[in-house]
Amino acid sequence: MSSTVGPVADEAPAPHLVAGQPPARRGATIGIAILLLVQLMIILDSTIVNVALPGIASDLHFGAASLSWVLNGYVLAYGGLLLLGGRLGDVLGRRQMFVIGLAVFTLFSLLSGLAPSAGLLVAARALQGVGGALAAPQVLALLTANAPNDAARNRAIALFSSMSAIGGTLGYVLGGLLTDVASWRWTLFINVPLGIIALATARRYVAKTPRRHGRFDFVGAVSATGAAVALVWALTGAPDHGWGSAQTILGLVAGAALLGVFFVAESRVPHPLLHLGLLKSPSSSRRDRPHFWTCESIF
Repeated sequence: MSSTVGPVADEAPAPHLVAGQPPARRGATIGIAILLLVQLMIILDSTIVNVALPGIASDLHFGAASLSWVLNGYVLAYGGLLLLGGRLGDVLGRRQMFVIGLAVFTLFSLLSGLAPSAGLLVAARALQGVGGALAAPQVLALLTANAPNDAARNRAIALFSSMSAIGGTLGYVLGGLLTDVASWRWTLFINVPLGIIALATARRYVAKTPRRHGRFDFVGAVSATGAAVALVWALTGAPDHGWGSAQTILGLVAGAALLGVFFVAESRVPHPLLHLGLLKSPSSSRRDRPHFWTCESIF
């Protein structure tokens, strides 16, 4: 895998931009709005069901220990597969993976809201997180491709940061409102109309980017996700089972071992999910720091 760093010059122009003509600002604005909407949806879902947990536990008969997996199932799948999602976008095309991830996210938002049992809700939430992990890494790269000029790109990145910052807090407020007015299921159903709108307009207004050849680092993806699952499983169960219990110790040991596998794999595979050089002290490479990064340079 290449590690090209520099201005994002390899992006294909957005479909609403025509060479030699002024940018179609309305089309560019719609494309950026779609991407920011999806980013907000994905961040919201890490917290929006928090307030609804008592209602979920009552309706679906969750146990005290298993209820946390309504949140953990989503967060673990989302966080564990982000690196793989970024690499898939490089190889298969970022808009393609954005649309696929958004479709998965929207579908399993619907199925989560319809879930008749605790097990099905946790499974649907995990698959919802998979969709988020496929879509989210593409958003920032696609924002740069849709912006018609540097000023618009800077505004889009500032809005992206704002959406990411306020999304978690807004989730608590919106989750409480929807639970009081309707039902806990609407904390999940709310994604469906928004996702459908974004899916219906994405191919028209969001830029298509070129594909890059390379192999997928499945060892890195599996070990990173497995490490996250093992560590969170151990930490969430520790208050009930004790820090010295076999479950807690085995979970922590398994998580640490899988992290070791991940870092060894990333140092040896030709196309790693994470370039270990990015973990060096910023001061050691300050002179080479770029102004803009492509997805591929990070993943």
